[in-house]
Amino acid sequence: MHPTLPLVVLVRHGETAWTLSGQHTGLSDIALTDAGCDSAKALNTTLKSFKFAAVFTSPLKRARQTAELAGYGAVASLEPDLSEWDYGDYEGITTAAIRAERSDWRLFEDGCPNGESPAAISERADRVIARIQQVHAEPGNVLIFAHSDILRVLVARWLRLPALEGRRFLLATSSISVLGYDHDLEEPAIRRLNQAASDVLASP
Repeated sequence: MHPTLPLVVLVRHGETAWTLSGQHTGLSDIALTDAGCDSAKALNTTLKSFKFAAVFTSPLKRARQTAELAGYGAVASLEPDLSEWDYGDYEGITTAAIRAERSDWRLFEDGCPNGESPAAISERADRVIARIQQVHAEPGNVLIFAHSDILRVLVARWLRLPALEGRRFLLATSSISVLGYDHDLEEPAIRRLNQAASDVLASP
């Protein structure tokens, strides 16, 4: 990996009541828990070790709150394409409850009734990547605050894989992932995935 190539730092928002309960949280605009606020504040030490040319955040409260507590609220631009998957009829419902009625349901294959399809969220991720590439052409690093499933799709599309393959990338709350390149801008790669802030800081 070339040390001077630009990076994309992805931050999943902090804990909410629904991440604890396992309820699908798409466009519901809920706030962080106290623990989520604490972990968001702790991100600052790691993130300030990077220099960012652009900072983007989902407009949903839990992502904006994470950006603010991490110290980037004043410089973050709202990016609607970073909103979480629209779960439609499955909003606020757990996977177990959905599968009790529809045993073969899989989000990354089926999408959600009256919500968003995998193709639609893939298109959103591609638009975000196009914005990232504009910044990287300068070059400059990009910081993103968003949500689990849109970020999983973003990682897959960054690697030029189908959105379906986002199912293979698990992201914890307040986790940091770093995307970049190998030898040049034509070789997108993952540098770190789903790490706690302290682990990123300690990594070589």
